[in-house]
Amino acid sequence: MPQLLRTQWIPVGLIVLAVVVDLVTPHDVTSAPLLMAAPVAAAPLCGVRGIIGVGITAMVVHAFLARVDGTFGWRAGVANQITLAAVTALAVLIHRALRRQDARARRAQHVAAVAQRAVLPRPPTRLGDLHIDARYVPAESEALIGGDLYVVQSTPYGIRVMVGDVRGKGLGAVSAVSADLGAFRYAADEAEDLPQLVARLERALLREGGRRGGQQQEEGFTTALIAEFSMDLETVRVVNRGHPPPLILDSEGRASLLEASEEAPPLGMSDLGVWSSPVDSFPFPAGSTLLCYTDGVTESRDAAGRFYDPVARLPLVLGRRALSGGRVTPGQILDALILDVRRHLGGRPQDDQAMLALHRAHPGPAPGPAASPA
Repeated sequence: MPQLLRTQWIPVGLIVLAVVVDLVTPHDVTSAPLLMAAPVAAAPLCGVRGIIGVGITAMVVHAFLARVDGTFGWRAGVANQITLAAVTALAVLIHRALRRQDARARRAQHVAAVAQRAVLPRPPTRLGDLHIDARYVPAESEALIGGDLYVVQSTPYGIRVMVGDVRGKGLGAVSAVSADLGAFRYAADEAEDLPQLVARLERALLREGGRRGGQQQEEGFTTALIAEFSMDLETVRVVNRGHPPPLILDSEGRASLLEASEEAPPLGMSDLGVWSSPVDSFPFPAGSTLLCYTDGVTESRDAAGRFYDPVARLPLVLGRRALSGGRVTPGQILDALILDVRRHLGGRPQDDQAMLALHRAHPGPAPGPAASPA
């Protein structure tokens, strides 16, 4: 809002500049072009009344300056006044056209936001002692949906999670995201273990690629991180299919990278060969946070070409925040990560970023003995 108020002074500045130019130049030099620019400058910055006010002010100033210079007449003064009136009317038309275009853009953004919530709904904020939060940062501010995804689901076999990044951009990527999420939601409830879950996802993606055909069938794939928490939340089991490894932040704010014991390609590439899906288990004590993200985070480069390293940078950022504000929530962790990546880049992200934080809360105190009746 302050920036908008400052820009609204631009038309006034043009009128003041026109007065200065007219006063310091010879009488045969006119500042009428600067005055005519004032209503046009007001078109995107002011309302209709403001534009008309700027136009009338420009006409009055022009008439005054022309009288002072003795140049007001039918050949110059009146013609410039008519031109100023016409330019003001044109500025009003431009303003209304810009308003209609802005309204269409806002409607398109609203539709995109609704589509994002439908395709990529926010995960539940809490499942038992697991507190959950997520963020999606598009590379382009106008594009609210893309090819990154996350999903958290409570199943008969424990809480299961997937974070992924489909190949491609645009509507094709959004369609692939929808297929991936649908396949995961079905398979997560049916598969007894993670290798079975990954195998069902693989088959679903191959079927989807076959239906689409073309390049999507030949080159379509999804990097995916699939995790499963034990019933007591003491352990998290992870399958990594070509995705950036997640990290665990312990209760002291230290970060540990959960690297896969064996590399495996992205999902959707089984036509090129058969790969196992090794399951790696990691302890997940109370107070820990599992942080998952797409390569839009880890492949962010600074001006010197250095990649962003969340293991090295995030504990420092969170340490400062914890000292100033106490306990850090999953949402605050993600917000701190977004800001730090942006600082590292020095601007907007170069790729979409999907982030998911899952925090295991400390168990509450056990209930005390019941009071004896009086």
